[in-house]
Amino acid sequence: MKLKRLFIAALTVLFISACGSRAYYPSPEELQERRERLAKAEAMFQERCKKAGEFIYRTAENVEGIFILKLRSQKINYREQYRMSDPYGKDMDGIGLGYIETFLYGRNEKGNLDNNKVGGYGYADAIDPDDGKRYRYTGRMDEPWQRDKSYEEGYMRFVLDKALAPDPAPRYGVTYDDISTREERDYWIAGSSLRVVDLKTNEVMAERIGYMFDPGQGSDSGGRAPWLSAADYACPRFGPENTRVPGFVSRRDQTRTFVEKVLHPIEEK
Repeated sequence: MKLKRLFIAALTVLFISACGSRAYYPSPEELQERRERLAKAEAMFQERCKKAGEFIYRTAENVEGIFILKLRSQKINYREQYRMSDPYGKDMDGIGLGYIETFLYGRNEKGNLDNNKVGGYGYADAIDPDDGKRYRYTGRMDEPWQRDKSYEEGYMRFVLDKALAPDPAPRYGVTYDDISTREERDYWIAGSSLRVVDLKTNEVMAERIGYMFDPGQGSDSGGRAPWLSAADYACPRFGPENTRVPGFVSRRDQTRTFVEKVLHPIEEK
């Protein structure tokens, strides 16, 4: 059973840690205490998974643009246990406006988001936290080699353009919340809510509830990053079944993938 195997792996991480140049081996009492803690964390996680999943109540066709109601923080959180940064729902860590860009990228032949293609929604609006104004972001492919011969001929790159948004605002919005409790974070469990909202009727059209937990219980031994490791123990899981791609990689286009199930973009011709 996978969870039994992860227990063994997690206990190995928890039980033996480096202390200078000497290995530290916990006492039998400490080992038992850690076993009990890990068992409680796993049981709590499994209980949360019972209410996790994707819940789609209504969809919309030919959606041209969306309103991103809450931007993602650019601050990386790989290890902070109690920072409510929604580590489950985090698409891209510390990559500027990458969260907005994910809604404007095209997809490659495997169906993955491709930052060398324009596609998806025609635009995405968001409030700039610096001035409180709503801006409209659009994507396009730029060919800098046409202007600057230091670039290789034919080189192209995705560019995000920003301008003050016209009225009216997009009808459909996307937002998220970290729904973790203090007790869940005590055991390195993170909970997430991702919602698609009809801003005209104030109706929640769809919601994804997700949880993940770190079987290493916050251990950073060997440079380990707890919230990155937790992405391999998530419900709903990230990526297709039986994939060997790490969870933190598979989750990179998770928001766009879910939103597209609800708000169907205008098909490219």
